[in-house]
Order: sequence, then C-alpha cells, then structure tokens
Amino acid sequence: MKEAIAILCAGGPAPGINTVISSVTKIFSNYGYKVIGIHGGYRSLFADEPEYEYLDFEYADNIFTRGGSALRMSRYKPKDDEFKTAFFEKNNVKLLVTIGGDDTASTANRLSQFLAAKKLNVANIHVPKTIDNDLPLPEGFPTFGYNSAKEEGVRLATTIYEDARTSGTWFVLSAMGREAGHLAMGIGTACHFPMIIIPEMFNKTKINFDKITKLVISSMVKRRILGLDYGVAIISEGVFHFMSDQEIIETGINFTYDDHGHPELGNVSKSHIFNMLVQQQLKDLRIKVKSRPNEMGYELRCCRPIAYDLSYATLLGLGVYKLFSNGITGCMVTTDRVGAIIPLFLKDVADEKGKIIPRLVNINSEKVQLVYANNLHYITKEDYRAAKKYVPNPEEFDFHKILEW
Repeated sequence: MKEAIAILCAGGPAPGINTVISSVTKIFSNYGYKVIGIHGGYRSLFADEPEYEYLDFEYADNIFTRGGSALRMSRYKPKDDEFKTAFFEKNNVKLLVTIGGDDTASTANRLSQFLAAKKLNVANIHVPKTIDNDLPLPEGFPTFGYNSAKEEGVRLATTIYEDARTSGTWFVLSAMGREAGHLAMGIGTACHFPMIIIPEMFNKTKINFDKITKLVISSMVKRRILGLDYGVAIISEGVFHFMSDQEIIETGINFTYDDHGHPELGNVSKSHIFNMLVQQQLKDLRIKVKSRPNEMGYELRCCRPIAYDLSYATLLGLGVYKLFSNGITGCMVTTDRVGAIIPLFLKDVADEKGKIIPRLVNINSEKVQLVYANNLHYITKEDYRAAKKYVPNPEEFDFHKILEW
C-alpha cells in the first residue's frame, strides 16, 4: 500500500492554515505520498468512522491564499484512553501533521508517546498556529496567523479610534487572547491607544475587575486633563483566565452555565462586561464620559493572510517535509532569522503533564516598557492636583500604584 501522510487542524481558525495545508500537500504529493486531509480534528481521527478526503495538487492550488480552513476544525481534546491506532494502520500513515495552538500541540505530544509505546512508526510534526501568538517559539518569532489577524485588527481599530475622535466618546475594546496579551498589545500599540490592558502587566499584583476599571478611568481622566474627550482602551480577554468563577459571576452579568456550573464566557461579550463596569464606576464618581463596547476577535480569525503569513506558512509547510525526511518527529516546525528550518521538540516546551507551556508577553522587555512609559495616558503623581477635579482620591487611579510597579 502507498505510504500516506495525514493533515489535521484543531482549535480555532487563523489566517494561513490553508497555505500550510496547500504547501504540505504539494511537496508530499511531489515525493510520491498519498495525502489525507482529516475533517473534524481529533474527534474525527479517533471516531469509528473518521471523516477524511484525499488531497491533490488541484485541491491545494485552489486554497493556498484563502482564509479559514478547508479542513473542518474541532476543539475536541481526546483523553489518553481514546487514542487508537486503527486509522494509522488502515491507511499506512507514516506522518501526522497537526496544525494548531497549544492544546493541539499538547495532544500531539501525548499522541506521539502513545504511538511510540505501541511501536507504531508514525512521525508527528506540529505547525504552530494561533492568532494569540502564545506558543513557546523563540522570542520575536510569531506564530503564523498572528500578523494577519493583527493587521486586520489594526484596520478595524483605526476606524474605531477615528469614530471616538469624531463623536467625542470612548470605546472599550476586548481582544482575543486566552491567557496572553499579544494581540491586544500589538493592536493597541499600532493604533496609539491611550490604554492597553493585558494579563502580563499584573506581574506584581492580582488581577481583578476593580483594577481593570480603574486603569480605564485613569486614562479617561488623564485625557480630560489634556483636553481630550475621546479615546480607546483595549483589554485582552486573557484577564478572565486569572479570575475565579465567583469574581466573574459577581459582575452582575446574566450568564448561562456549563454542565460543571462554570459561567459560559463564550456566550457573552467581554467588552460589554468591561464597559458596564466602567460606566457604573463613572456614575459613582459623577464623571460624564460616554463609552461604547466593541468586541474584536472572530472577525480576525478567517481573514485573508497577508504576504508575511503567506510566505511564512509556505516555508513552514515545506519545512515539514525537510524534518520528516531527516527522521525528525515529536516537534514543532520553526525557522530562524534567515529562514532555516529548526525543530522545536515538544518535550522541551511541555510541563510535567505534557501540556505545552504558553508564551506570554515579556512585560519587562524594552519594547513593551517603552510603550507603557511613553505611549499611554494615565494618572501619575504629577497629575494629582489636576485630577482632583474629576476624582476625590487620585491616588486610587495612579497607574503605577494600581499595578504596584
């Protein structure tokens, strides 16, 4: 039977997925392999009847510039006892290419160990994908999809900033990022937003809604002192990752709940929660500032990849074959600064349970500190006298005191 490789996409969409699928399909087909595209992620792979199709050059050539994923995705995370060898044995699969984020990579890491224990010669190479940019690649190297999502986010966010200026109001934006603030930081920096709130900035104090609200109002008051009645605050939804269910429930939002009693955050607008809390505190302070919520996330995931990601995802896809042909497995495909393909072994970036450790924003880096020190607007000690016109205790809204920096 002809040797085959299988491609699986899991997690959420990111620009460039189709470029990777296309590049992998083209190069392996060229070298005589049968290419199988799995629909439905890991759920389908281990089902009694997996859903898949055979991919060829024509298929690959039709999709490589498109957003979204031609292979349907799933967030399903199988347990170890769900792993099976049947699909690999039946189709003579010699390589499983996984395209996804940290959860997909963590599952791939566990699956590699399972297949090795079963003495099944199936290599696994993971292609790091996520608009969150939180896979543990070397600092300065993005995951594919991040730059395209950021580009689309900036396109939208600049119109929001212009709307704020035109209408003399504020917008409170929420940006995707499960526990890392890369996307919010990237969009906020590019758009010169006066307040950027990410989980990593709370490196010396616990995150809570009161501190987030005070940071937004600190920026609003500072802009008022400067004679500016408009602005945008962008907040990474990753802050929710560090809060308890009770804190989230106490916001007063009417949540639905999952089977385990946890509030289902995916069913509500995070920006609505933030904006509501800001408006409540503004009313308590008797400060008249209009603000509007705006969610930023799903519209970024399936946009057309920009040239950077088209080239980057192509290189990663071709790099899969290079690593496989050299007998390398159990790794992520990465590149160095000159485009050489480098394996990053999953075991080297996983914790003791096999979960891939996410890459957070380096809050102490010069790049980030330059932005926070010079490009944002917030109350400092020098503003206390002027700020008393708006808040009775300016110290409570001092950016550095809130964060204990």
